[in-house]
Amino acid sequence: MESAIGWTPKARAVLAAASELFYSQGIHAVGVDAIAEHAGVTKKTLYDRFGSKDRLVVEYLVDREQRWRDFLLPRLEAAGTDPASRLAAIFDAVAIWSGDHGGKGCSMINAHAEISDPSHPAYAVIIEQKRWTLALFADLARDSGAADPGAVAEDLMILHEGAMVTAGMGVVPSAYDRAREAALRRLRAG
Repeated sequence: MESAIGWTPKARAVLAAASELFYSQGIHAVGVDAIAEHAGVTKKTLYDRFGSKDRLVVEYLVDREQRWRDFLLPRLEAAGTDPASRLAAIFDAVAIWSGDHGGKGCSMINAHAEISDPSHPAYAVIIEQKRWTLALFADLARDSGAADPGAVAEDLMILHEGAMVTAGMGVVPSAYDRAREAALRRLRAG
C-alpha cells in the first residue's frame, strides 16, 4: 500500500485532520468542509492535494495501515521466531495501539461498515489489510506445525478481529488479554 500523494505540509495537515475526524466521527458523517476547516486550509487546497473525498479516504486508510505496520513489525521481530511469542506480541501490540490511538476499534472494520461497495477505491485497501493480517496468522500457524494452518489462521483472525470490536465497544472486559489467551490455546492445539 503506497501513497500517490506529494506530501506537502498542507497535504499532511489535511490527512491528519481527516484521520482524526474520520476515526472519531465516521467517514460519511464528515464532510470536506469540516476537514478543511480542521486542517486550517481551504476546500480548494484539499481538492488540489487529494482530488476527491474518496481519494482522501484511501490515503487515510493507507496511512493508518502503514503506521500500524510500523508499530507492529518491530514488536514481532523482538518476539523472536517462536510462533506463540509472536502471536502474543500481536495481541499485546493491538491492545497498546488501541489505547494510544482512540480505542474506537479497528479503522478498517469501521470503514468497512460504511464502505462495502467493492467498486469504492477504499474497499481494496480495507480488504488488503485484512488479507495481510490473515496471512500473518497463517504464517504463525504453519510455523507452529499446525495440521491445518488455514483453519488455525482463520480462528486466530476471528479472535483478533472480535477482540478489536468488543474492546472498541467496551463490551468485554480485558478483551485483548482474553483473546490473546484463547488464541494461544488455539495455536497450541494446532
